[in-house]
Amino acid sequence: MKLLSSAATLLVCFAPLTVSGRSIALFGSSQAPIQVDTSKSVPGDNPLEFCNDPSGDLIEIESVDLAPNPPLPGKTLTIKAKGNIHKKIEQGAYVLLQVKYGLITLIKQQADLCEQIVNVDLKCPLEEGEMSLVKQVELPSHIPPGKYSVHADVFTKDEERITCLDATNIEFKLGN
Repeated sequence: MKLLSSAATLLVCFAPLTVSGRSIALFGSSQAPIQVDTSKSVPGDNPLEFCNDPSGDLIEIESVDLAPNPPLPGKTLTIKAKGNIHKKIEQGAYVLLQVKYGLITLIKQQADLCEQIVNVDLKCPLEEGEMSLVKQVELPSHIPPGKYSVHADVFTKDEERITCLDATNIEFKLGN
């Protein structure tokens, strides 16, 4: 369950401020960095992509970088992110979160955004303006092998989209 918390927190935390939480690690040092090569990619060294055109989102994600990428089990993951909040985000904001292991849905829930962002040392309300964040996270040493995907759609209490992020087909392998 710590893996699920890690994956969910990663997207939940990127959504509220663009950054941090816990990420998904790949086994084996011969893996290439996780990177989605499409126009929907979140800028930086990360596996994230926008679900749709982010131009109307309340948060503009400028960059998210993971070090190391790919993350390694049992190691410290450093997450650096920059963004711009276009409108104050207050209590009542929420995340629609879904985590899948292959075709099996492990988590499908609505979570209170303000309760989740305390995991990255933030609290509501999030004020308008530029923001940067650096967070170090200890990743669990045992992560079941397989393909994972995470989807986080984030809204204000008034149903305005804050952001929507996906991390898809992230594969955990046994060490080489």
